[in-house]
Amino acid sequence: MGHEHGGMSGMHVPDLPPTTGRLLGLDLGAASPVAWLAVALTAVYLVGLWRLHRRGISWPVLRTVAFLAGCASVFHVCASGLQSYGMALFSVHMVQHMVLTMIAPLGLLLGAPITLALRALSASRGPAGAPRRLLLWGLHSRLGRIVSHPAFTVPLFIASLYGVYLTPVFDDLMATTPGHTFMLLHFLVTGLLFFGPILAVDPWPRRSGHGGRMLELMLPAPFHAFFGVIVMMSNTLLLTSFASTPASWGIDPLVDQSWAGGVAWSFGELPTVLVLAVVVAQWSRSEDRSNRAVERARERAIARGESGEDPALAAYNERLRQLAAQQP
Repeated sequence: MGHEHGGMSGMHVPDLPPTTGRLLGLDLGAASPVAWLAVALTAVYLVGLWRLHRRGISWPVLRTVAFLAGCASVFHVCASGLQSYGMALFSVHMVQHMVLTMIAPLGLLLGAPITLALRALSASRGPAGAPRRLLLWGLHSRLGRIVSHPAFTVPLFIASLYGVYLTPVFDDLMATTPGHTFMLLHFLVTGLLFFGPILAVDPWPRRSGHGGRMLELMLPAPFHAFFGVIVMMSNTLLLTSFASTPASWGIDPLVDQSWAGGVAWSFGELPTVLVLAVVVAQWSRSEDRSNRAVERARERAIARGESGEDPALAAYNERLRQLAAQQP
């Protein structure tokens, strides 16, 4: 990507001004450790698939595609020009943030990695079964219930915007490579914790009804949009990390900050609609299964010579008859 000079954290910022090709092209020399974590997750997932295949257990192809797409999105935003230019441009960094929080978690979660792990890991009582026992303990632990509760996940999601960008936290984290890496991981984990119980594809420490999950999904939306408006409308620079864009790029940091606010404001809509569609589809399938179960129970009752009337409806009708009989 041409000659580079060191950024404020020792990470490299390209000398050449950003173009679409430079932003989207790989820049492995500047890749974050988070990119290599995505590679490791891909390898672990594929090993799990291989174990299932060896035992003759089938696995939905779409789940595999979703998980690999999630890993690919993490890798790309952390190992391309989005990573290197994101060290100097707020707008590019915000794209990176939004993908890690709003896009990548959806693919990773729809890949059902916990279900895959529970099926692929050994269930023996010996040391070989320790990873599976540890996973099950985490799913049933009090800590698991706390970090999957909306009283924790929704404030964490909101704090990843207001608490990071409107306080000195961001500039402090940008000052070192470990700090920047932690921040990127925080964005990814925040998205996983927020969307995990809402999508509910895998076993999760806490289960909500479909209506509750839709409410959880919508709760942060106004805060997310308002944050974008705050950044767009600000007449002063919010972050010193993006105050000294290379002069040769010809980009006004204040204009770039406004673009960053626009990214934050607009980015939440599509992922929210996609997740809402998944939850509604799950709700519909759940209702269909429930109706089929009631119908099968009615058919069995008729086969036994009974009325086949829905027990709840029968109880309700009996109650009405009793009330009618009490009338003078």
